[in-house]
Amino acid sequence: MTAAIRVEDLHKRYDDVQALDGVDLTVPEGSFFGLLGPNGAGKTTFINVLVGLVRRSGGTAEVFGHDVEDDYREARDAIGLAPQEFNVDRFFPIREVLEHKAGYHGIPRSEARERADEVLERVGIYEKRNTRFDWLSGGMKRRFVLARALITDPDLLILDEPTAGVDVQLRHDLWELITDLNESGTTVLLTTHYIEEAERLCDEVAILDSGSVVTVASPEELMARGPDRITVTLRDAPATAPDLGLDD
Repeated sequence: MTAAIRVEDLHKRYDDVQALDGVDLTVPEGSFFGLLGPNGAGKTTFINVLVGLVRRSGGTAEVFGHDVEDDYREARDAIGLAPQEFNVDRFFPIREVLEHKAGYHGIPRSEARERADEVLERVGIYEKRNTRFDWLSGGMKRRFVLARALITDPDLLILDEPTAGVDVQLRHDLWELITDLNESGTTVLLTTHYIEEAERLCDEVAILDSGSVVTVASPEELMARGPDRITVTLRDAPATAPDLGLDD
């Protein structure tokens, strides 16, 4: 089976900064894969190389067997990207923004509106289809960025900190949506700061630090290595357990 993402000895250098330093990573097709690491670890640079926003300094990077530079069009058409930043055309209603995005990828105009309505319905903001992006709430903006990533029906969905700064309810709504997408066959690459998010969603997780992959493991394996999980066992039934005074 072709890997969704395969990188070998991947390097990226910005002047004196080594953003990626020999990354080797394979993301299986159909998996839900997490990429964790502190700020400055290289997560966003890794994504930017995959989608063609920056050129690598060395090594190889492929998406479904297509080199991200030599076969740029084929690789990019397979990817739907939901970036952390709101880099959205703010002067058109969001339905039109999606139609324009579809057109960039060669989707006929007759099909673009149908797709736009479908993804807006899927992320729960269809009723805002004639609203400009700037007039949406913060949560709706995050939903729209996901809709824009889905307009091309990608085989690989890349989510860069998709729940950063959102409330708990929206976070769980987004979890449910992207889990459904993965279960329908879409490969998902998720970057996050939240270990809870990775534990809940991901099959495997890679830890990136200082531009290098430190480890690749299942969330359960990673949690088992950490000393900071505490299990409390009550000897008595909850109704008869003493008041621990935690609310004082």
